[in-house]
Amino acid sequence: MPKVRTRVRGGHWLGGIEGYPLDRIYEEVAFVAYHFHWSYEEIVNMEHRERRRWCEEISKINKELNEGVK
Repeated sequence: MPKVRTRVRGGHWLGGIEGYPLDRIYEEVAFVAYHFHWSYEEIVNMEHRERRRWCEEISKINKELNEGVK
């Protein structure tokens, strides 16, 4: 299956599985950047799978913190 690449701000390329919504990539980048304060370049240059994994881990942390607030 061919990969689709899109150039974004800063001249970086976003790529991945054909049909993966660009809006979703921006959501993932914003999510990780907001919680971990990593730079745009660090996050956008990650492989898709790695970025998704960090989003999952952050979600777990948030869930645990919210459950402890009750």
